Amino acid sequence: MIILEIKKAKGAIIVFTLVFGTIFLMLLGALTGFALFQARLSEESIAREMAFQIAEAGLNFARWHLNHWPDNFSFGGEYDFKNPEGEIIGKYRLTVEAPTPCNPGTKIITEGWTLTFPEKKRKIQAIYAKPALTKYAFLTNANVWFGPDEELKGPFHSNGGIRMDGEQNSLATSAKQTYICGPEHGCSPPQEKPGIWGQGEGALKGLWQFPVPPLDFNSITQDLAQLKAAAQGSGLYLPENPLGYHLKFRNNGTVDIYRVTRLKSPVWGYDGNQWIWESNDIDQESFLQTYTLSAFCAPIYVESNVWVEGDYKGKVTVVAAKLPEMPSSLKKIIISGNINMVDNNSALGLIAQKDILIPLYSPDNLEIKAALIAQKGHIFRYYYPKWSFEPYRTYAIRTKIETFGAMATNTMWTFTWVNSQNQVVSGYRTTEMSYNPNLTFSPPPYFPVSGEPEMINWDEIQ
Repeated sequence: MIILEIKKAKGAIIVFTLVFGTIFLMLLGALTGFALFQARLSEESIAREMAFQIAEAGLNFARWHLNHWPDNFSFGGEYDFKNPEGEIIGKYRLTVEAPTPCNPGTKIITEGWTLTFPEKKRKIQAIYAKPALTKYAFLTNANVWFGPDEELKGPFHSNGGIRMDGEQNSLATSAKQTYICGPEHGCSPPQEKPGIWGQGEGALKGLWQFPVPPLDFNSITQDLAQLKAAAQGSGLYLPENPLGYHLKFRNNGTVDIYRVTRLKSPVWGYDGNQWIWESNDIDQESFLQTYTLSAFCAPIYVESNVWVEGDYKGKVTVVAAKLPEMPSSLKKIIISGNINMVDNNSALGLIAQKDILIPLYSPDNLEIKAALIAQKGHIFRYYYPKWSFEPYRTYAIRTKIETFGAMATNTMWTFTWVNSQNQVVSGYRTTEMSYNPNLTFSPPPYFPVSGEPEMINWDEIQ
């Protein structure tokens, strides 16, 4: 009886041992599987992060390449990524999209992965672009005077001296330590002045810096032959016409083009050096065509003087120039009416071989929303004397001019003429100049750029 009970107890112990052993092995297997799963997840997470770092390395290589070979965009492809010991542990693939007139930035797409987890890829897109000279509200190669009724919003620079009596909200720079101020800037007799001086509050705000390195205006002048070829290839080319053409932009992305057939009677105007007897105002014209702006942002090249106004939609640059270039036949652009943009994605550039002028019969309140370059002349309104007879009596003095964009002028600039008491005697009584920050990295097509490429956009994409 006692022996039987002992046998039964031993059998129960064996059963319990088997049951609990099985449970333990199951738990151990589960824990081991969970640990392996967690290790795998950790390795995958590390690989995913490493893939991101490899993709970033690809961007760094692309930036290095652009800094050394800015015109070479054929470096796309697959590259090895090595650790400090020289072992290949991953790869990245570069896709490079070269700049275009519509999109001046270089688009880089880089995809990175590790060799251990090649399916765990990370992809980054970035855009590099050189800043355009439209980053300045105003840029000149000559001495300049901003009067008390003139306001500048945005940075401006002169390779000459600056007399600043107006308001400013950004940095003013001059390449001169001192310069000779003449009667045209209210100094009679001529006298030496600091590179920047005047009654403006910019000095107290720390907004005057001089001297600074000069800007090379040769880099601002565009290759007009290249622009002409682009217009003839995919844009609009208008051959020489004795009096010129009139472009009226429309808010639907088109421009109406007129051939000028007669100008108003000539008037006297002073250009800062001499009196000139000429007309810059249209009297009669004939319709020529309606042109739809190029989807490739190709320029409009006019081998004559050209008048511009209207509301523009899209990106385009208008060029007035005659080639081969001769001093006696340089062409100009006349802004005959308001110029406005339909949306912030639009950009208009005006490049004149010589001058960009505001004529005598200009609107009393004038708005110009564009980027302007006068390659060999100036952006200007002549001094029209306020004589007691027409048209001088009505049009010599106007009320207000506003610009939004950028201006670069090689020689003397002004929209306003004052006497020794700072009273306006010709031109616009009030001037407000603002720069458009969107134009810094998205300028009008074919506008000059300078400096090293900068990253203007970064995003991780799927």
